Amino acid sequence: MAVNSGSSALGSPSGAEHGAHGAEHPATTHILAGLQSLHDRFDELERAALRHNTRSLQSYVPAWCRPTRGETRWQVALCTAAAIALQVPVPGRLDLVSPPWVLPAVEGFLLAGLFMANPHRINRESRALRSLALMLAALISVANVWAATKLVTELAHGKGPSTGGALLVTGGAIWLTNVVVFALWYWEFDQGGPVARALCKAKGHPDFMFPQMTVSDHPHLAPEDWEPTFIDYFYLAFTNATAFSPTDTMPMSRWAKMAMTLQSVVSLVTVALVVSRAVNILQ
Repeated sequence: MAVNSGSSALGSPSGAEHGAHGAEHPATTHILAGLQSLHDRFDELERAALRHNTRSLQSYVPAWCRPTRGETRWQVALCTAAAIALQVPVPGRLDLVSPPWVLPAVEGFLLAGLFMANPHRINRESRALRSLALMLAALISVANVWAATKLVTELAHGKGPSTGGALLVTGGAIWLTNVVVFALWYWEFDQGGPVARALCKAKGHPDFMFPQMTVSDHPHLAPEDWEPTFIDYFYLAFTNATAFSPTDTMPMSRWAKMAMTLQSVVSLVTVALVVSRAVNILQ
């Protein structure tokens, strides 16, 4: 009996402890269940936010990555007409053909044909129109390279215009024509040309990375309908001709890098020789 009493006495604390644990267990379970529910709720909110952000990113497609109406013709037509007009003040001795008015007249005829065939939006595929546009750019390029080469040769041999003003006008016309020419080539070949960009049929990666192309995670930094037009390529050519290096737009392909290098070299040689000779004459 004593042993049994001892056993009962010894067993009573265990029973009390068990009762205490049994009393605490429902509260602990309730707290853990609450924490788990809160954790599940946070997971659900996180998944909802992720789905929302994914839908937002998928719904925002920049204009340069989707088909668009295409850019207007007047920008490139106006700059090309200016490049043709800049050949007029160039002296006849620097012209590629004689009489001097023949080549500008042919270029003007080609420009008029392009404008009449597609006067509004540049978004129609046509091998004939593209060949015509490339021919026009090539004619202006060849004429300007010829004039620049002859002018540099004259200056290297101590010849050329006898007045500083005439030299600056001639050199300035050649330099600015060179800017327009390279803008045309950049515009014509970046991602296959303006029509390929408008119809989203460009093959491969962009040849030039404009700042607006790098803000896809922040769409508010660029207009939704932004896409590169001729004015952007003209700005690229102008800054490259003045800074002799890329500024805000980076060349991505090898041909783009080589073209910008060539433009910088031509611009540097023309400016250095023309300015130095003009300063000597004016002194």
